[in-house]
Amino acid sequence: MTSLSLVIPFFNEKESLPELIGQLYAAMNDPELHNLFDAPFSFEIILVDDGSTDGSTDLAHTLCASNSELRLISFQRNFGKTAALTAGFLAAEGKAVCTLDADLQDDPASIRPLAAKLFEGYDLVSGWKKKRMDPPGKTIPSKFFNAVTRIFTGIPIHDFNCGIKMYRREVIKRIELHGDMHRYIPVIAGWNGFRITELPVNHRPRRYGSTKFGTARFLAGLFDFLAVLFITRYFRRPMHFFGMAGLISFLSGFSISLYVTLEKVLNLKPVSNRPILFLGILLIILGAQLFSTGLLGEMLSTSAQGGNRYTVKETNNLSEKQEATIRRQ
Repeated sequence: MTSLSLVIPFFNEKESLPELIGQLYAAMNDPELHNLFDAPFSFEIILVDDGSTDGSTDLAHTLCASNSELRLISFQRNFGKTAALTAGFLAAEGKAVCTLDADLQDDPASIRPLAAKLFEGYDLVSGWKKKRMDPPGKTIPSKFFNAVTRIFTGIPIHDFNCGIKMYRREVIKRIELHGDMHRYIPVIAGWNGFRITELPVNHRPRRYGSTKFGTARFLAGLFDFLAVLFITRYFRRPMHFFGMAGLISFLSGFSISLYVTLEKVLNLKPVSNRPILFLGILLIILGAQLFSTGLLGEMLSTSAQGGNRYTVKETNNLSEKQEATIRRQ
């Protein structure tokens, strides 16, 4: 088994890639990193091209030709970071797996301390950009969402969306990612019972290009957060969520309707002009609909099959096993 797999998703990072690869090879030559793994130490660098249009793909092929440890998975179009990580995770063969962003803001020198922390007995070590080198337009909203996520999930880390993380192989093979849920991998892993911690890492200013994430990502992050809360708690038992809500709504509506009926029978009060009657009917109907939604969710959760989340255009240096694994999705 490969000792360490590095998964690097990228989109239009032509200027950064050569320097990043050089820094990664330098980090992989660290004897202290080798000592953390069973001898002999080996590694692979899986580059996942998320539909680049600036020549990054051709450059990645050139780099693969001169570096046998490099692997390339190139998408037909831009599918997003979650899809890129999914493909990289499927191809990864390492005992441990490390993810980094390709924009040079994540420091490859952090790989060894993250690996050392992992082997203290954890399953996932998330980087923490304690001193973040980004403008306030990114850092302030990020702190807000991290705080909200920490409060509602109970996962005590400060930087859920940090690009550099270290995983045991078992984690990446067990978790399933959809939409843009890469932001909440620690949440998904934590609720699957894996041991999680964090470690401060060096964060560097962006040197080339511009960020690929605009302000719309914060709204998308909110929706994904709600989805993660539901999926991790109720995906396998949606009736527990919809059924409880339906029961509360139905019983409330039934109680109101019963009250109005008794008022009519015992006190001869008219019911046709009482708004509370319509509220009771509405709650009964809503309760029935929620029950139906829960039942449909139960049927879907037991029969749904995972569909394609990306389309692979081409690959380079992948083994037959890796090739078959990523194209089977």
